[in-house]
Amino acid sequence: MMKELHLTRENMRIAYNVPIPMEDGAYLMSNIYFPLEEGVYPVVLTVGAYGKDLYFPELYPEQWNAMRKDHPEVFANTTALHMSWEVVDPEKWCPDGYICMRVDSRGFGCSPGYADPFSRRETQDIYNCIEWAAAQPWCNGKVGMNGISYFAVNQWQVAELQPPHLAAICVWEGNCDYYRELTHQGGIYCTLQDKWQERQGNPVQYGLGDYGFKSKIHGMNVSGDVNLSEEERQKNRHDIGKGILEHPLYDDYYRDRNVNDFSKIKTPLLSAGNWGGQGLHLRGNVEGFMRCGSEEKYLEIHGLEHWTKFYTDDGIALQKQFLGYYLKGEDNGWKERRKVNLKIRYLDHFEERWEDEWPIARTQYQRLYLQPDSFQLADRPAAAGGQVTYAGMGDGVTFMTAPLTEEVEITGHSLIHLTASSATSDADLFVILRAFAPDMKEVTFSGANDRYVPLAQGWLRLSHRKLDPEVSTPWRPYYAHDELQPLTPGEKYTVDVDFYPTCIVLPKGYRIAVTIRGKDYLYPGMPRELCEKFATRTPLPVNFSEIGLGALIHDDPTDRPPEIFDSDVTLHFDPDNAPYLQIPVIPKRQ
Repeated sequence: MMKELHLTRENMRIAYNVPIPMEDGAYLMSNIYFPLEEGVYPVVLTVGAYGKDLYFPELYPEQWNAMRKDHPEVFANTTALHMSWEVVDPEKWCPDGYICMRVDSRGFGCSPGYADPFSRRETQDIYNCIEWAAAQPWCNGKVGMNGISYFAVNQWQVAELQPPHLAAICVWEGNCDYYRELTHQGGIYCTLQDKWQERQGNPVQYGLGDYGFKSKIHGMNVSGDVNLSEEERQKNRHDIGKGILEHPLYDDYYRDRNVNDFSKIKTPLLSAGNWGGQGLHLRGNVEGFMRCGSEEKYLEIHGLEHWTKFYTDDGIALQKQFLGYYLKGEDNGWKERRKVNLKIRYLDHFEERWEDEWPIARTQYQRLYLQPDSFQLADRPAAAGGQVTYAGMGDGVTFMTAPLTEEVEITGHSLIHLTASSATSDADLFVILRAFAPDMKEVTFSGANDRYVPLAQGWLRLSHRKLDPEVSTPWRPYYAHDELQPLTPGEKYTVDVDFYPTCIVLPKGYRIAVTIRGKDYLYPGMPRELCEKFATRTPLPVNFSEIGLGALIHDDPTDRPPEIFDSDVTLHFDPDNAPYLQIPVIPKRQ
């Protein structure tokens, strides 16, 4: 066990490597940051795999430098020496009467054990940490959780277990469905988690010891004092990529890593999403908000990069207002707050707007019908039938409106209604909601993980077309993914494919478009060298920041064998079952 260390610095009392016992005899190691003045305070907890002692820029220098350049306020009133990836900066929390508790998940950082992210074992460990913290003499009995991504995802999971002393969760850009949002968009295998393990998990796995990172503060090892060989470390971690490929359908492997009954989440919650989080977290923030059983639940959706808003002054103010009310009982105006706060996205700025529900009650769902001859989107179906065929792993086809005659706001859930057939036993549909300026330049945005994100994306493997009728709605189909239904070559199948939620106000003269293709969207302006790397599956930069889809790559040949997926796909335009794009148009308030 690593040496426990106590320091007083940066206006905090800090206890490093405090062991937290688990019910199976294991222990997790934690850092606990206290206010200078001794007393009883609430705890803000994070438990995760990124190394509690790892200095933010050690593994994420590009993100760190971008934040320093574009958001200098983040570095005001702090040395930033205690900042780690995707968790709160204790220098900005302890002076306000919070104890910040940062715990290494089992098998990561200084916590020994088998590394199995998001597993039921890890969720139980978090439950144990909550109850341990609440029982300490320095805690007021209230524990809140607050963190980004990994540190947000596991909040959904542990809240389902209903720890008695979990008083609030602040889920900042965190998905809630391991299968649908992290590993298989639309049933198509995404390589994100496999790459995550290689680039973010393994570099801080327990057992790297003297060969891993060192703490910027105290110089001790970030990944424990035990030096294990690579072979030993491999035995001590779940092979994520292998596990996912061995489980192509939704089964107990994913149930073990998912929320299975949202009605059991009763904890007051703030779900903070990002319009640019296409496919990674936004769907989870929205689904979790809509489906959880908490009577006190709030939704906020913002812009900017994946990590930035969490650390800005207004982001911290939001977190402190929420947690101050539920952890301290502060009369700070939170109880008068409306349920939904949206940063409505324009081409060059955001405007704040309050709503009382999601989806917005006054939404007018507008249908734009695909035209097979002109490739337009029109108000009426095509008079005659027809069909359009494209290569099953090709660039596909695009349908576009005429220039808009007035400004249009699209906020919420879109879908596309299609009838398709394949020359083989399966087909993958990649659908992209797009917008174009009057000069036909595509409108993209700086998103959570990419600088060139389209309006929205959606995916569906046709053999996964089985719907879950209990969860599906007229504006958002929900697929079960628990049964493979192979296609009969040439036979027509009608499906609805949902896009992840989006928001945009498009000016007069702009155009709305939808692309249906057989492979991942790529930003048309992507540099040639990245196009060539992507085409040959050459390893891309860790940030994936210029390709238009971030790290959401669906190109694994094991999951998408060309002999099945690289055959013709045909879209059918039957007059009595016309294909259409359905978009959520928000009228102006009267």
